[in-house]
Amino acid sequence: MAVLSLRGALDEVRHVDHHAHALLREPPHDLNAFRGLFSESPDPAQWPHVATAITYLRAIELLGSHLGCEPDERAVFELRRRSDPGEYASRLLRGSGATSILIDTGFPQPEDALTVAQMGALAGCPAHRVLRIESLSDSELSGRIAGARGDGFVALKTIVAYRGGLDPETGDPATHDRLNRALEVNRDTGEPLPVQVHTGFGDPDLLLARADPSLLKPLIERFAQTPFVLLHCYPFIREAGWLASVYPNVFFDLSLTIPHVARPNAVVAEALELAPLSKLLYASDAVRTPELYLLASIWWRDALAEALGSWLPQKAAIEGARRVLCDNATELYRL
Repeated sequence: MAVLSLRGALDEVRHVDHHAHALLREPPHDLNAFRGLFSESPDPAQWPHVATAITYLRAIELLGSHLGCEPDERAVFELRRRSDPGEYASRLLRGSGATSILIDTGFPQPEDALTVAQMGALAGCPAHRVLRIESLSDSELSGRIAGARGDGFVALKTIVAYRGGLDPETGDPATHDRLNRALEVNRDTGEPLPVQVHTGFGDPDLLLARADPSLLKPLIERFAQTPFVLLHCYPFIREAGWLASVYPNVFFDLSLTIPHVARPNAVVAEALELAPLSKLLYASDAVRTPELYLLASIWWRDALAEALGSWLPQKAAIEGARRVLCDNATELYRL
């Protein structure tokens, strides 16, 4: 009963989605392309298999209920296809309950994606920009990062995990030298922006073993005044939780993990085995398609209710969930 009561209370708590992406301008052209939006695989030959994934099957049932159609992928896709794209996206984004969204504009490509302003308008809340370090040329790197806060960016982000991995000993030396220069400039501003770091799983460009967040230990210690936010983390959730438990400048999320894993309650429980509640942040890493914004919102709240409701009294559980959903990001990014 405590878990059910807590779950109802969490519907009233709006969240800060501290890591997400813009939607595609063009809707999927067929059912298989629609399936592909729920996968990290870029290979169309993989997308029919998505239809048998537990998370996709659960997503279709939930979307059918939310949209008022049959819980069948063809019914959901046909309703989406018949709907005005902006109205459909707005319905799902606003239904997610976000009070702010932080947008990494590094993907999708700007010509294929909505703008940050358009995303905010669809979601009915402020949308803030995150500056991806790898999107900057060598000549503009220092100047853009030094002026990032003044230019309205609320964070930096790096995908060095995709550029040879997080370990400077085995990664590309030039890439790591460039990241170090960016972090030095950010530190020397005196008010370093939080730095989001892709860790853990992603698309096939990644070598997973080289995306273990524990490989960031030297950087975390060298730039002790810079807040680092470990993104995604799966399957290295315990490693991320350990870093967040011993370093005051380390925070982490389960974006991409939720809504892509079949047991979000298990990964939230794993994340909080060791890490303080003040270190875990809500995020969807929703990208390209609006359904992921809604699914993340629901499954995050389900998981928090189950984990915290079984561990803590109701008042403490609500306070802890509010930290994760909203307060931690609000404080960290000065929203």
